[in-house]
Amino acid sequence: PAQRNDAAPHRVPRRDRYRFQLRPHNPDHKSPGAKDLVYLDSSPGFCEKNPRLGIPGTHGRACNDTSIGVDGCDLMCCGRGYRTETMFVVERCN
Repeated sequence: PAQRNDAAPHRVPRRDRYRFQLRPHNPDHKSPGAKDLVYLDSSPGFCEKNPRLGIPGTHGRACNDTSIGVDGCDLMCCGRGYRTETMFVVERCN
């Protein structure tokens, strides 16, 4: 699966032990500014279950196939594919 944080800048050591030059992981992106949030460690993946880190994984969860947000099937299913089901719900009106 594709990494979701490929654009996050990474720390690159220079000769001076206590100074670091920040460069983006992807050279096509701009270098971070003084007020940008920089990640020093990669984020753990959310697709696979990892009890040690308290990550439940996304297998078996319901998703929204029309959403482009975090509840969307493309993101939540991590490229594994998904099955759609149509449900008809009948409710009594008051």
